[in-house]
Amino acid sequence: MAIRAETMHKMNTILAIDWTDLMLGAEDWSFLPEVAIRTVIMFLIIIIGLRFLGKRGVKQLSVFELVVIIGLGSAAGDPMFYKEVGIVFSLLVFIIIIALYAGLTFLLGKSKKFEDMVEGEPACLIQDGVFVLDSFKKENLGSDEFFAELRLRGVSQLGQVETAIAETSGGLSTFFYTEENTKPGLSVMLGSLSNPVKTIDRPDYYSCIFCAYTEEKTAGSPGDCPNCRRDKWVVACHKKRIT
Repeated sequence: MAIRAETMHKMNTILAIDWTDLMLGAEDWSFLPEVAIRTVIMFLIIIIGLRFLGKRGVKQLSVFELVVIIGLGSAAGDPMFYKEVGIVFSLLVFIIIIALYAGLTFLLGKSKKFEDMVEGEPACLIQDGVFVLDSFKKENLGSDEFFAELRLRGVSQLGQVETAIAETSGGLSTFFYTEENTKPGLSVMLGSLSNPVKTIDRPDYYSCIFCAYTEEKTAGSPGDCPNCRRDKWVVACHKKRIT
């Protein structure tokens, strides 16, 4: 009986919820047409604002452009459903953000130093099939994340890659060796770094799992990598890139 009474109490509590307050908040049904009108107006303002920003504002975004889009989104969202937020004030925020964007874009075109400070610089991550370690430290990239990016571009091993550059937009530009110039390199496939060799049993090309430096080795101790001074090696991959 006690359990049944507790169950009935919970049901009464649920039924006692003010569903009108839950669905409409502090407003009433008469505010819904105004929400629709506000949304249409703000939608048109967003379209006009993005047209003023130009194509740079809608491509893959840099950090600077992302801040602008977030600012516009915040200015557009509140007036759509908060009655106390007037559209005129939101429009003013739009104008200020767009004016700041235009001014900063002008300065970016005039000063390379200012551009590097605001948007950052491209970073070379791979050169001749080997990681550029200083760039990796600056970009704070993990090998799994980077390998996934390369696999999406059809790369199976780093000997296929002449140069890979992290762009300021966050994209990765990859330039490949021709098929006849492809070299053995570190595999980027799943599990490729899992089993470094302790002793080399057969002559072959081996890759350092830390920097991807690759060289031909004979049987015996693998020794330290001449590029990064680490001592963990895996058998290099000889695959050509399939295009």
